Amino acid sequence: MMILVKLGGSVITDKNKQNTVRRRVLNRLSKEIEEAEKRVIIVHGAGSFGHISAEHYALNKGYVDGEQKKGFALTHQSVRLLNNIVLESLIKAGIPAISLPPLSFLRLKNKKLSYFDGSWFKDALKLGLTPVTFGDVVIDRKMGFSICSGDLLMVALSAEFKPERAVFVIDEEGVYSANPKLEKTAKLLKNPSLDELKQVATSSNSYADVTGGMMGKVDSISNIAAMGIDVWVVNGNKRDRTYRALIGKKTKGTIVKGVKT
Repeated sequence: MMILVKLGGSVITDKNKQNTVRRRVLNRLSKEIEEAEKRVIIVHGAGSFGHISAEHYALNKGYVDGEQKKGFALTHQSVRLLNNIVLESLIKAGIPAISLPPLSFLRLKNKKLSYFDGSWFKDALKLGLTPVTFGDVVIDRKMGFSICSGDLLMVALSAEFKPERAVFVIDEEGVYSANPKLEKTAKLLKNPSLDELKQVATSSNSYADVTGGMMGKVDSISNIAAMGIDVWVVNGNKRDRTYRALIGKKTKGTIVKGVKT
């Protein structure tokens, strides 16, 4: 068995400053993953490396005009740059991390998964390597191209590998009833049901960005839990919470129990 880990772009980068890594946080998270001594597949968000150019060129709308080709290339270059920094951090921590760009193993159709080849991940795991993939712009069979978020990757990998658990490392304490940055009455949902998560996903006060924001994340968490896989959501800014989630020890955050539907 292995564990799927999503390192949120808002945790490992400063989303207000283009192409800026939060290196101390990233390096600590890398150490926590290494210390947990678990077989993992790591997914990371694009943060300030991908969202700004993707938004500028409206890549989430699909192919509209030739100028977007430059945007596709710039966005891909930018997230590859972040991916190399993440790999460097993981390798320094003692993790034999390798990069698997989503362009090489999946395609979308109208923003939904159309093709997925998990063999690259399986071969890497057999060799004792740690696959690392990331949110990026990819080929879309209907739209030309579209955004493949890290959260979508978590769902696809969960369906393929049925991990022991899926851990989402974000910049909040967990999943709230509403956006805590906008709503003072927002409550941390420690053990929400799938129905409670659906209410959050449709809330007008949820986060939003080019990859779907918190609405997309909650939808992905719900889909994974519906496969019978437990999902932990923890604050990556707080020391040891990611480590404790990886080893299955109680910690502050949101835990959604997997229930096959």
